[in-house]
Amino acid sequence: MKIIIIGGFLGSGKTTTLMKLSKHLIENGHKVAIIVNEVGEVGVDGETMSVGGLVTREITSGCICCTLLTSMEITLNTLMEEYGPDVVIIEPTGIAFPLQIKEGIELMSLEDLSFAPIVTLVDASRMTMEMKQIPRFIENQIKDSEIVCLNKIDLVDMETLIFVSNNILQLNPDAILVEFSAKNVDAKFRTFMDMLTGESKILRQSEHLNSIEMSGVGSYAGEYLLKGDELDSDKITIMLVHMLTVLKEKLKELNPDFIGHIKMTFKFSEGLIKANLTSSLGEPYVEILEEAVEDEQHLKFLSAITKVSREDLIRILDTSIEKILSDEGLGFEKLDTSHGPDIITL
Repeated sequence: MKIIIIGGFLGSGKTTTLMKLSKHLIENGHKVAIIVNEVGEVGVDGETMSVGGLVTREITSGCICCTLLTSMEITLNTLMEEYGPDVVIIEPTGIAFPLQIKEGIELMSLEDLSFAPIVTLVDASRMTMEMKQIPRFIENQIKDSEIVCLNKIDLVDMETLIFVSNNILQLNPDAILVEFSAKNVDAKFRTFMDMLTGESKILRQSEHLNSIEMSGVGSYAGEYLLKGDELDSDKITIMLVHMLTVLKEKLKELNPDFIGHIKMTFKFSEGLIKANLTSSLGEPYVEILEEAVEDEQHLKFLSAITKVSREDLIRILDTSIEKILSDEGLGFEKLDTSHGPDIITL
């Protein structure tokens, strides 16, 4: 079984990259499973991937390179016994160090494992902000990688692209640097996918660092069960954009240059709508995944923001979301997610 670890800071495009890679592998005859690690109590990405029919497991409430390696071992064993994949892709939380995850798995009592080269994604449009907000954290992610993917190159000009590329190679001159936009499966992205057929050759032992502490990120996640008339996709889209716009302005009051992400998913009878925001300079992005579901309407959110405390995130997100839901005439029930399991099977 081959393990592919795709790291990168919050909002760097890991989920999009992973889903395109998974589709490519499945089309080429591989049996693929995905493990998603989210730092909050509620998983968001796993729900998105499950709508696409992928076999997904979530590990929540922490970082798998710091505190949840036992959950990772249980999850890997369960996948091997119940599904038998030949490829497992791991998407760690954006505040994890991928090399520490690889080293942790190597110590587990698992047989017949191999590792693809360790991957870190960097958002070309945000790296300058990231190096100002959390320089030591970003440097460590890049230095511990074998392949560094400069993603979202469609959002920057050539001068910025050259500047960011040079910074990456100064930090890790041994890395293979690949430039692409993950939303486009073009020749550059296919070159990256071909590289993952190789084997990880990194031999050095990483310094054991607490990635959560180094990131300086506050996090908060939650879920609302929604009551009332069924909403259509247009109205939900407008509402989610409004929520993220309000949240961005309130977070900028605490950190004008914040980076990280706020992710939301809204499940309703027609399918799933996901929305996200990745920085103080970014704009809300919404995607509609049309697949009928039978569950009750619900809204999930996950936030992880630099230099904003968890207490402030709780206050800002709860009050803002609940006010907008009320203004829309929706009844809601905030679900208690504080004692949920570390592993959620989807």
